[in-house]
Amino acid sequence: MTQLFDSFLTVGQQVLGLFVLVCVGVICGKKGILTQSAVRGCAELVLLFATPCVILQSFERENRPEMLLGLLFSGLAALAVHALGIAAAHLSFRGEEARERVLRFGVVFSNAGYMAIPLQKALLGEDGVFYGAAYVAVFNLVLWSYGVMAMSGDRKALSARRLLLNPGVIGLAAGLLLFFTGIRLPAFLEAPVGHLAALNTPLPMLIVGFYLADADLKSAVRDKRLIASMGLRLLAVPLLTLGLLYLCGMRGALLTACVIAASAPAAAATTMFATRYGQDARLSVNLVALSTLCSMLTMPLVVGAAKALGG
Repeated sequence: MTQLFDSFLTVGQQVLGLFVLVCVGVICGKKGILTQSAVRGCAELVLLFATPCVILQSFERENRPEMLLGLLFSGLAALAVHALGIAAAHLSFRGEEARERVLRFGVVFSNAGYMAIPLQKALLGEDGVFYGAAYVAVFNLVLWSYGVMAMSGDRKALSARRLLLNPGVIGLAAGLLLFFTGIRLPAFLEAPVGHLAALNTPLPMLIVGFYLADADLKSAVRDKRLIASMGLRLLAVPLLTLGLLYLCGMRGALLTACVIAASAPAAAATTMFATRYGQDARLSVNLVALSTLCSMLTMPLVVGAAKALGG
């Protein structure tokens, strides 16, 4: 019990630090310092440069068989988690109207990049990002295949180019090249890559804060279907993930990294996709915002349990 409490405090301190940055984003949103166009630009900066640079840094390491095996297990775990989320979402929200599509999407897709990678780095160091990169790559593959069909309802909306040439997959491919060949980045690139990687924690948290500032939280807490979707995203799927991976023998940093990704709140992509495909954008903003707020409590509980169990 003492170990569980210590793990909860450790994770809670890291999450609280991220929440301070989220609060800055809320203030910037309320004061008009951040605008919708500025946030879109920041999101592109994180997606195209900051996150791939974090991945590159984490893959500049000695090629050890156990690390490669862990990377493979992380990818397989991500597939299992998304399959679990899809099953839970379709059992709980069976309609085809706009609201149901958004609620399903929020169950399946966690904020595996914006919220999870900063926490993986803070708690586990480069090992956490290393394993998290495989999870993000699978997340992107599922996002641009199932995610597109789930939100649009149209198979024709699928794009092979977006599926294979998204930044998460490209970043993983470049990182694997460094990992397998032992090549290190040239000295003149190391500093710029480091500076861009350093943006991967503050910018995503400011973006999350901006969306929180725009949400109607009073309406969100009265929406029983939204609360159900959030409960599946923050508690049911992560706890089932923890149990499944633990029973499969996963331990240590690998277990914790996967549970962090699985326990993150609804993905920011929920709002981007809802807007893009003409679904219920207001509901998506409320779902992302409220699940992010509640994750400040649920993530320390779930991730703390993973650290206590996994050692």
